[in-house]
Amino acid sequence: MSVRNLFVTRFYEGDLGDDDLLVELEDACHDLAANDRAGRRWSKEHGYRGYTSYASLNDLPLRDPRFADLVKLLNRHVSKFAEACAMDLPKRLKLDSLWVNILKPGGGHSGHIHPHSVISGTLYVAVPAGSGTLKLEDPRLPLMMAAPARLPDAPEDQRSFVYAEPKPGTIFLWESWLRHEVVPSNAKDDRISISFNYS
Repeated sequence: MSVRNLFVTRFYEGDLGDDDLLVELEDACHDLAANDRAGRRWSKEHGYRGYTSYASLNDLPLRDPRFADLVKLLNRHVSKFAEACAMDLPKRLKLDSLWVNILKPGGGHSGHIHPHSVISGTLYVAVPAGSGTLKLEDPRLPLMMAAPARLPDAPEDQRSFVYAEPKPGTIFLWESWLRHEVVPSNAKDDRISISFNYS
């Protein structure tokens, strides 16, 4: 008898590898939060606990060289992940969007996907103790109908949900159709991250 793993969902974890840039990016995120009135207004109107540039600024790499430096590094990580996923691409994936998230204690983000892109990801800039995890959902879950729950000690690749624990400098990448959520933070300080899509 043999049992094979089929239809694997890949998840990438890497490290930015540039501590100086990480410090600069934290300053850049705070600069945006202080000066982006439209972003602060959108965050307040939509119940976002903190600040996001998601709906207000779409040119961060052009606006600030610190984000341009980040994109150069992200391009390499995304290229490696696309190769690991055996993607048959007519050309290299290109950054489609990039935005800053500053979540206050108690802040989170409910389950969602990123339509119209191929690879999505997050760089974690500041991750105070108790910040919470990235929760990833088995994409087959809505189709399982009468399938029984998995054992509490089931291997990671057989669980319905996987929780990825970041640290400062961590880069997570996943295919954009993978449903995920940001678990609410129990930290005493802000969690800062930079999210992005490639198409």
